[in-house]
Amino acid sequence: MTQTGIPFHFMRGGSSRGPYFDRADLPEDRDRLSEVLMAVVGAGHTWNIDGIGGGTAVTTKVAMLSPSARDDCDVDYFFAQVAVAERLVDYKPTCGNILSAVGPAAIEKGMVRATDGETRVRIYAVNTGARIEAIVKTPGGVVEYEGDTEIAGVPGTAAPVALNFLDTVGSSTGALLPTGNLIDTIDGLEVTCIDVAMPLMIARAADLGLTGLETAAELDANRAFYERIEPIRIEAGKRMGMGDVTKSVTPKIGLVAPPKAGGTVLTRYFMPWNCHPTMAVTGAQCLAACVLTPGTVADGMAEGLTGTAPQLVEIEHPSGIIEVMVDFENGADGLTLKSAGLVRTARMLARGEVMVPASVWDGTR
Repeated sequence: MTQTGIPFHFMRGGSSRGPYFDRADLPEDRDRLSEVLMAVVGAGHTWNIDGIGGGTAVTTKVAMLSPSARDDCDVDYFFAQVAVAERLVDYKPTCGNILSAVGPAAIEKGMVRATDGETRVRIYAVNTGARIEAIVKTPGGVVEYEGDTEIAGVPGTAAPVALNFLDTVGSSTGALLPTGNLIDTIDGLEVTCIDVAMPLMIARAADLGLTGLETAAELDANRAFYERIEPIRIEAGKRMGMGDVTKSVTPKIGLVAPPKAGGTVLTRYFMPWNCHPTMAVTGAQCLAACVLTPGTVADGMAEGLTGTAPQLVEIEHPSGIIEVMVDFENGADGLTLKSAGLVRTARMLARGEVMVPASVWDGTR
């Protein structure tokens, strides 16, 4: 045997895609698991030419599913962000776009039994401890992928997948504002360090000499921007209690500016060493929370806020707008987030076995 075959479903979830595995079909040892996932994706080459990655951070993501032992969840979702050009796997974050296909994948894999019409899949995000409810269209007990729902960054339309996020505050750090401040000043730049679904360091685009309207390609070509922002991100990670984040994709970076296309706020989101071509689902929730929290760097920028819950926050990004419905309470201690809801789409692209060299893994768990 020169190669080891691993069963998988290849899914598009939101504006990302990648392989969805049964966790039981992969090595238990974390170091060996990382070697397998890098071989699957082809990490270490800008094209991912020796794997099924797509040469961008949104196409080198991996979902690993297993039946949940929790009474309040059906399936556990363990996420891995595999690097593109480096040999690196990060298990700290989760991914809301990849999460969009967890419900359909769990049904396709037989982990969740579908009901006629719609199926509710209760998901536990292993990386962050959050719980999510996904509502999947299942007419006749079969996952429906075709529909008329359109999301920015994905061509055409597909069936909607409704996501309701619970337990998202302090996903990685245990606090909404892990530094204890609404605004921190790091190397002369005012930032808000906030943790809702994904820890972010958020700055005003104008404070970095940007308009917020720059394309992802323009921002990625602006190496002076990355040289300026990365040391600040590393210091923010320390202040957020995340330790040395030099080799970690979290905290991510967000930029905010006044809206230009009829939304609530204009944003750019970084992963963190390049600009997201659209918007991460988790990042959208965190940016929405920043917008709704008085005193942050986004204070005074947003348009159309009512101050009452639930509040629809329309986030402008390079490819369009993503909508986040946020339920919250205003109290003496400030904003308390209860849940955030979004609608995404998903599609199964392929299924079968992906091969890795036997020298990487011989199939023994």
